[in-house]
Amino acid sequence: MIEDISQTIPTPSTSQKNWRSLGIEVGVGLAIALILVFVIPAIFTATGQAFRITMLGRFLALAIVGLGIDLIWGFTGLLSLGHGVFFGLGGYALAMHLKLQFPAESTQKLPEFMPLYGINKLPALWEPFYSFQFTVLAIVLIPAIVGAILGYLVFRNRIRGVYFSILTQATTIIFFNFFNGQQQLINGTNGLTDFKTIFGYDINAPETQRVFYILTVVFLGLAYALCRWLTSGRFGRLLVALRDDENRARFSGYDPTGFKVLVFAISAVLAGIGGALFTPQTGIISPKSMDIALSIEMVIWVAVGGRATLIGALIGTILVNFAKSLLSEQFPEIWLFFQGAMFLIVVMVLPDGLVGWCRTSGVLLFKRIFFGRPTVTYPSLELDPEVQSERENPRN
Repeated sequence: MIEDISQTIPTPSTSQKNWRSLGIEVGVGLAIALILVFVIPAIFTATGQAFRITMLGRFLALAIVGLGIDLIWGFTGLLSLGHGVFFGLGGYALAMHLKLQFPAESTQKLPEFMPLYGINKLPALWEPFYSFQFTVLAIVLIPAIVGAILGYLVFRNRIRGVYFSILTQATTIIFFNFFNGQQQLINGTNGLTDFKTIFGYDINAPETQRVFYILTVVFLGLAYALCRWLTSGRFGRLLVALRDDENRARFSGYDPTGFKVLVFAISAVLAGIGGALFTPQTGIISPKSMDIALSIEMVIWVAVGGRATLIGALIGTILVNFAKSLLSEQFPEIWLFFQGAMFLIVVMVLPDGLVGWCRTSGVLLFKRIFFGRPTVTYPSLELDPEVQSERENPRN
């Protein structure tokens, strides 16, 4: 028994290796962050494409959503087709605060669409959003509460697989129709737009947009660190166990409901933060963000990059959205065909995504190109565990 316990305690060399790998990962992450903050904006500005800085900021905000989806789909096996709901809730929370930031010379202290519907007094629902602190809490808590309630109702009844995906898709339809019909309260299908100021600064000024871009990089790094921490230890192994064999995990004494609800709520919070950072850089939030199409696109981003990798979610989100933008600019009439072909190639040829391919077939291809095809020699058979087992236990 003592020997078994001692085997589970990491040796100093193992601990040193873990710290070394962690230090390398942190160093690479900081280097990428510095490149995103200083190098890439300088390149875009020098080439006369400064507008792409804000575009990249939007894609990085969407990458936060991709991390949340990878957390529940890649590591927990929950394919959500309704994350647009949480994305929209976070976006609307910040947009309501921005709509209440009136310029000093403004005489009307109401969002411009309300008088059009005969509203002359700010609705009680809007009042708390004067406070920036309340808005930050709303961005985090509202998606978390909605996700936790939905997750509890679903996971308590042991609904999973395709049925879980259908329920999340139905939730998207419900929220889309509800927000779409609230003309007087949140401008309905037109959404909230035309933001003026934040903390007294022009929200559309390049300097302000640069601040939003830097904040997006920072929150993306924090979101990645959170997901990396959740998936690297015992909790992460439990999530993989729930994904691969939930019944066996339940028989081992774990309650899958609580863990699934927690992960789903965390994923919803990440989507809400992504929506809040996306809104001021886009200039609009509407029920379109809760449409089924966007929620399905979010899943495609993770699939292209490679699920259960985290870094694949980032790469897939940025790559797909940049490809979408560039193709629509170069081929405005047929770019959807290129996008569809790209998705089909990834699904049929690269089922594990780009990162998954690089880790498996890509490594073998690289070795084959630069080092030649490996040859199997007789001494390698001496080291084969199956050959040794056959020799020790010969079959009659």
